[in-house]
Amino acid sequence: MKQHLESLLHAALEQLVAQTNTSLLLDDLQISLERPRDPSHGDWSSSIAMVLAKPLKQAPRIIAEQLIALMSTNHQIETIELAGPGFINFKLSTAYLQEQLEHIWSSPNCGIAVIPHPETVVIDYSSPNLAKEMHVGHLRSTIIGDALARILAFQGQNVIRQNHIGDWGTQFGMLIAHLDEMQQESKENFNLTDLEGFYQTAKQRFDAEPAFADTARAWVVKLQAHDPHAYALWQRFISLSLAHCQSLYQRLGVCLQPSDIRAESAYNEALPSVISTLQSQGLLTDQEGTKCVFLEQFIGKDKQPLPIIVQKRDGGYLYATTDLAALEYRHQKLQADRVLYVVDARQSLHFQQIFTLALQAEFISPSMRLEHVDFGMILDKAGKPFKSREGGVTKLVDLLDEAERRAAELIISKNPNMSSEDCQSMAKIISIAAVKYADLSKNRMSDYVFDWDTMLSFEGNTAPYLLYANTRIHSLFQKAALQPEQLTQEFQLQAEQELMLGKHLAVFPELIATVAMKATPHLLCTYLYELAGLFSSFYEACPILSAADTSSQQSRLKLAALSSKILEQGLTLLGIHTLKRM
Repeated sequence: MKQHLESLLHAALEQLVAQTNTSLLLDDLQISLERPRDPSHGDWSSSIAMVLAKPLKQAPRIIAEQLIALMSTNHQIETIELAGPGFINFKLSTAYLQEQLEHIWSSPNCGIAVIPHPETVVIDYSSPNLAKEMHVGHLRSTIIGDALARILAFQGQNVIRQNHIGDWGTQFGMLIAHLDEMQQESKENFNLTDLEGFYQTAKQRFDAEPAFADTARAWVVKLQAHDPHAYALWQRFISLSLAHCQSLYQRLGVCLQPSDIRAESAYNEALPSVISTLQSQGLLTDQEGTKCVFLEQFIGKDKQPLPIIVQKRDGGYLYATTDLAALEYRHQKLQADRVLYVVDARQSLHFQQIFTLALQAEFISPSMRLEHVDFGMILDKAGKPFKSREGGVTKLVDLLDEAERRAAELIISKNPNMSSEDCQSMAKIISIAAVKYADLSKNRMSDYVFDWDTMLSFEGNTAPYLLYANTRIHSLFQKAALQPEQLTQEFQLQAEQELMLGKHLAVFPELIATVAMKATPHLLCTYLYELAGLFSSFYEACPILSAADTSSQQSRLKLAALSSKILEQGLTLLGIHTLKRM
């Protein structure tokens, strides 16, 4: 619908520019249509007349009047009106709206058009450092990245998930050095929790004991050379860590699989080539043995260029080097058109530098789009970084256990006669849904406060509210003793609440396109919350099973079924399982 209106407006603009004999380039104009805040102002509104006022040297209202005169209404558009200082408001016809709903109803993809030329989109997300348990800090990247991967794949893009796990580097040298000094029994019989304790001890020793630090660095060199003892220990670390990560991905309902892993170690052999390329292009500077790149676009507080360190004095490589190698791989091997890095906002400067350097050093082509999908922090109610009761980093498994316990208590309080088995099964779904939705419903670029009471509430913009709204629709069909597939009556929108709900359902395909383009899953959450609210208003105002006639009953049941279809599809795209009863 929106695209049709934009085309109509663009054609009118071409005629107007030709009539005024100006040199205005239409390609430089962005014809944007917005939803009016007041529905009485129409379905879509454009402020293009205000944009054109200066170049055309005319009042916005005069320009708007001329554009309206050049556009004609048809079976799709009921009215085109001038409002305020120069807004052009469009009201779609009910017949056209009903056609759009029929299309979405019959479409397996809820009206999403087939993309003629799908792009290859690489999404780098989750990417935990190994040899320790995943914690709450890994939550946002994991679920935001997964939602975007689902949405882009649903849109028809060729999505390649990349789990750039941290399985290489100094921390493994520390661990090997520490374990090498331990008793034989402790070396052979350890789990991931033990490993995390070993790392904490090794890190303290690394910072306090120069001799131990030298030993750790030496083990890193041996590991890079595939020393049998070092490599065997490293593989044990990795195996324990990956099993832990995969169990959490499955619990969270995240699509990442072992085949999606492209670890830091995978780029180890390519790192010398990265240095050689930078050297051959004259970009490398040697500062007392440390190899750096200085880009004039990035200036520090001292007005001097900021360094991008790519190799340390001891020959070791850094994150920047690995990221450049990864970009080259994603360009040459994966042939990515677009790469999304779902990493927290504190890495903003790092990615700005890496993206700029990768282009300048020709590791990628100018057409390859690189995006840092940044996100804020998770805070407690006091506005501080979210931590455990003991003041440490909250392990992700502990967070999910707590969510499940709280969800079970909530379910029993509302359904005291429910069996323990049913309660636990429902608690698993609701707890994960609540945690994920509480995160995804916030603008990812903002910090947000983690609040158990809010996220598990059945009121407001929460997962329990949306899940319950959907179960109401399933209950309606149980009472009707019908399946949605049995409904053959075409949509007939008459009451105001029917029209409002229908209009909201009809924009779902365009909403998905916006979310995919902007990488903003919170817009989908807002849409679903508004959908649930509009359905509730429709349900209260329009009798369904007791409708005045069969055609009205069938149409309203069909509207309810389509609402459920969109709710379930939207929640699935967010990685949230739905329920048929609560």
